[in-house]
Amino acid sequence: MNDWPDRRTGDRSERYGQGSASPQPESARAMPHIQRRPAPPQRPQVPPQSQGYDDRYQGGQPGYGNSPEPGYNTGQVYGGGAGGGRGGGRGGGGGDAGYVQGRPAPDWRRRIKLGALTLVVVLLVVSVSTYFWADGKLKREVDLAKVIERPEAGDGTNYLIVGSDSREGMSAEEKKRLRTGSAEGKRTDSMMILHDGSNGPTLVSLPRDSQVEIPSFKGSESGKMFQGTGRQVKLNAAYAEDGPELLVRTVEFNTGLRIDHYVEIGFGGFAQIVDAIGGVELDIPKAFKDKKSGADFQAGKQTLNGEQSLAFVRTRYAFAGSDLDRTKNQQKFLAALASQTATPSTILNPFKLYPTMGAGLDTLIVDKDMSLWALGNMFFAMKGVTGGDGTSMNMPISGSANGNLVWDKAKVKQLVQQLKNDEKVTVKGN
Repeated sequence: MNDWPDRRTGDRSERYGQGSASPQPESARAMPHIQRRPAPPQRPQVPPQSQGYDDRYQGGQPGYGNSPEPGYNTGQVYGGGAGGGRGGGRGGGGGDAGYVQGRPAPDWRRRIKLGALTLVVVLLVVSVSTYFWADGKLKREVDLAKVIERPEAGDGTNYLIVGSDSREGMSAEEKKRLRTGSAEGKRTDSMMILHDGSNGPTLVSLPRDSQVEIPSFKGSESGKMFQGTGRQVKLNAAYAEDGPELLVRTVEFNTGLRIDHYVEIGFGGFAQIVDAIGGVELDIPKAFKDKKSGADFQAGKQTLNGEQSLAFVRTRYAFAGSDLDRTKNQQKFLAALASQTATPSTILNPFKLYPTMGAGLDTLIVDKDMSLWALGNMFFAMKGVTGGDGTSMNMPISGSANGNLVWDKAKVKQLVQQLKNDEKVTVKGN
């Protein structure tokens, strides 16, 4: 009995896997053999390329597309075999070589820009920090607003630079070593006017033994008015009487030149600056010796440390010209100090720059309107005194009276006029 409906009783021999009308088991039939490539080794999974997926899903049916026959996989999805997979090169080799080659190249341009930006930010932070650190060390103790009856300002900038014999902050051992003595208070050991203008810097020394008139003035502490009586004194007596304000008032009154900024440094700070930069090289033309200052120098080029430098600028009794010769040595030394300090080896070396700045700023006294910018300009103007259009000289002297040096009034007037107008200085000093 046939269990199959009539419409299904035909010859089923042509339909593989659907049974047989014969009572005997159906014999095995030959099945088309499809060649498949060996499975590729496992590799890191990477995003498939569009080529493999497009080939497999054309027509909307999986397994059909451009394959040789239905269900055939070319291996393009997995990157195995010749011509298939990610990174398959001209030689048909995909695999690991293609994966390495697929990594994005480093963006060096972006890295260089980022590094440069980082460097600029670091330099900016260091510069700003240094500025505020140095600005906080300045002792702005001199009030030029207390100076009365001031001359009109001219072109350029005029600094009154004072070297005092202040022993503030020095130990007993330092006083002995530097031969400063132990006198109380402070006096001026040197005074100079530095003019910074368009025709080059001009440094004019004012001998401390210069004879000047003390004018009327307002007391720096009391505010009390003192009328001038025509009293003639040595210039350094003005400082001893009422400090920096009266010194500025006396210089302006006797010269007619307005002082824009005041700068003072003591013995200790001076020696520390020299030691911080490793000494100052000088060419001393003639040997000299002085017991009072401790100077003992041979002729020729030599490097002076802080102690020797202080002895060099203080010596006066070893010279025939006394104070006039000493002021010339002071000018020579300060120009050398500025020249050897304002160098890349000091400015770009924080191990020298900060000790140098710290040594000077700790003992530096300036006026209330002094900025770090103005102080820096003064320093570089001092450096230019001995080079280019720079000029250094003593105040013109016409003679002496009672042991004091008398200024040549005609030459002083001409000199001041040239400085006010910022002209090239032609006046010759002593």
